[in-house]
Amino acid sequence: MAHLKPSDLMTLEAYSIFLKANKPQLIAHRRLLRVQLGEHFSVQFEDEQTIRYQVQEMLRVERVFEQEGIQQELDAYNPLLPDGTNWKATLLIEFPDVNERKRELARLIDVEDHMFVEVEGKARIYAIADEDLERETAEKTSAVHFLRFEFTADMRAALLGGAAVKVGCDHRNYPQHCEITPETLACLVKDIRA
Repeated sequence: MAHLKPSDLMTLEAYSIFLKANKPQLIAHRRLLRVQLGEHFSVQFEDEQTIRYQVQEMLRVERVFEQEGIQQELDAYNPLLPDGTNWKATLLIEFPDVNERKRELARLIDVEDHMFVEVEGKARIYAIADEDLERETAEKTSAVHFLRFEFTADMRAALLGGAAVKVGCDHRNYPQHCEITPETLACLVKDIRA
C-alpha cells in the first residue's frame, strides 16, 4: 500500500465540511476495527481510512496548513499503514484509576512482545512492536504500543480464503484472547495481498 501524500488530503476548509457530513461513519469504521481484549486492552487496527482520518484530525485540531507541517504529520502516521503483507495496530492499555494503572503497567513489562494473531490452522505470530522507539523502562511498560503482525504467504492465502483469526496476549499477567468478529475480519482482510 502506498503512503499517503499531501495531495491525498483535503484542505482544512474542505475537511471541515466533509467531517460534518461523515463523522458518524468515520467513527463507526474506527470502532469496527477496534478489538477489546479482556477488560483493559484494546487493539485498534489501522487501515488507510483510519490513518487518513487521524492525519486530517491532527491537521484540523492543530490548524496546520503549511506544507512542512502536513508532511510531518504524514511522516508520523504513514508507518501505521498496512502494506499488504501485514496488519498494523495500536495497543491501548486502559486502567481508569491512576494508582491501579501505575501498578499494572509495572506488572506488564514486555507485554507488547506477547501480543499475537493466530490464523486458523496456522502457527501463532507475535507482534513486532514499537519499531519507532522504545516505549518501556525497567520500571514499567507504556500504556500505548504500536504493533505490526507480519504474515507469511501461506497465512495471507488462508486469510483471503476465509480463515478465522484470533488476537490475543500470552503475557503471564494478562492472558487473554478472542476471535476477531467476521465483520471486523472482512474489513482487515481488504489490506491483505496474496
